[in-house]
Amino acid sequence: MPGSLREQIYEVVRRIPAGKVATYGQVATLAGARGHARQVGYALHGLPDGADVPWHRVINARGQISLRNSPGSGADQKRLLEAEGVEFDHLERIDLSRFRWRARPMPWE
Repeated sequence: MPGSLREQIYEVVRRIPAGKVATYGQVATLAGARGHARQVGYALHGLPDGADVPWHRVINARGQISLRNSPGSGADQKRLLEAEGVEFDHLERIDLSRFRWRARPMPWE
């Protein structure tokens, strides 16, 4: 069982399969921090380069990429998701009914 909330968040995100996405709130709930979606954003923002956490699979509750401060990160995230078969509509949204990960409870639950 992961110790810190940050480690639990990373463990949840590692379980999101290719071609699926999860929302920040969904990850927070699965990590045992319901209502703390921002903590997920902070944890993913703090990932070191080369980490084995597929951060690009986490999106906002509207089915969109949340823009970050670093230039081009949204384009990178979109490119990575499209390479996994995730599709965007003309408003740059992902159909959550089609691409949302249907998660099983985490081992610490």
